[in-house]
Amino acid sequence: MASGLAATIINIVAMVAAYPIYLHFLGYERYGVWLVLATVLSFAQLGDLGVGQAVMKLVAEEYGRMDIEAIQQYVTTAMIILLVGGTVVMIAIIGFKAQIIAAFNLSTDNAKIVSWLLPFIGILSIYVLIVQALNATLSGLGRMDLANYTQSFGRCVAVIVAAILLYSGWGIESLLIGNTLSYMFIHIVSLICIWRIAHIRLLRIENLDTQRGKHILRFGGAIFGGAVVSMLGSPFNMLMLSRYAGVSTIPVYEIGFKASMQVRGLIEAGFRALMPEISRIGANKTRYAKGRISQISRRAMSLIFLFGIPMYLALLIFATPLLRIWLGAEFIQTIPLVFRIMLVATFINLLGVPSYYFLLGMGHVRDVFAARSITWLASMVLVTMVAVNTNHLSATIVSLCLAISWSLSSTFLIWRFRSAMMIYGKTVSSIERTNV
Repeated sequence: MASGLAATIINIVAMVAAYPIYLHFLGYERYGVWLVLATVLSFAQLGDLGVGQAVMKLVAEEYGRMDIEAIQQYVTTAMIILLVGGTVVMIAIIGFKAQIIAAFNLSTDNAKIVSWLLPFIGILSIYVLIVQALNATLSGLGRMDLANYTQSFGRCVAVIVAAILLYSGWGIESLLIGNTLSYMFIHIVSLICIWRIAHIRLLRIENLDTQRGKHILRFGGAIFGGAVVSMLGSPFNMLMLSRYAGVSTIPVYEIGFKASMQVRGLIEAGFRALMPEISRIGANKTRYAKGRISQISRRAMSLIFLFGIPMYLALLIFATPLLRIWLGAEFIQTIPLVFRIMLVATFINLLGVPSYYFLLGMGHVRDVFAARSITWLASMVLVTMVAVNTNHLSATIVSLCLAISWSLSSTFLIWRFRSAMMIYGKTVSSIERTNV
């Protein structure tokens, strides 16, 4: 959990260092061209189909049973699924290249650059999916600390390589090469760590297992569905703001949302270690496992109140001066209120995060999908109702709608986790009576 916080800080430092370098050598326009390519790469990650988190959960489960053969089957089968899904995405990127370029309304010179680099982005998208599966395997084997640090140092590699190439006179290709070498670094380090932990042999045709593939897709499908819903939610809010309040209100909402999510991420990053740990512990249904899960749950909530409340209170109090310092001449009076509402909203959301990862670890993936759907569908319904009935919206109102929807979602997650623990306890008691 500590590695999650440390990795988040490393990522923030890398991001802060990268922006000035990229803008200095490329300028806003050419860097914007790279962001177009990066956006395509981000959407290509939908080819993951939730397989990454499925691998993490299922590997952790089998590692709890010390079933190395099952781990090999899950990982190899997952990589084949990702190879097929990634290939479909790559073909779609290349096939719709002209439409992608037209959608972003690029100038002739920039369109040529994107047209030339898009096939490489398509190939990279396949490789990224495979690397992420290996990194998820490392997390499932109980070393999320190594997985976190590997990803973070991989980002540093991308920035360092791109900076060197840009300084040497290369253009936008520097960022593509930097990102490629970054994933190669993550790939190599993940493989070495996996081999040292479990001596897994992946390149064996006998590892392919149809039943394991069904388990992966069943679990990953719900994760994928939740991700799609989440991807639609925030853009919908921006669309409604643009339509009913004017495009100038979108940055106000965006700053409040992104800044508060970064604050939430400082604590939430550590909780990502809960899912594989709960999967490993819960694989053996015993009274000790139930007690251990309950103990970890209490400690997780204690951490939120111990560290989260002071941090959030400080930001709520000093929001205005901090935003003035950060934004300088671009500061406007409406931003602090939106930021404060978003802080409250993300803290409420944070209360449901432990239950979210516990439910994933226990295999209750439908509850996780339902929670994500509640968040964004409730938000969209509330925003639409206000807009239609009053013919008016503001960033403040949209933020309040999101706070309400996150309250509903967190309540649902906590309730479902408690229900799951009751069912788990009954299962344990039934097994103990059978053994007696």
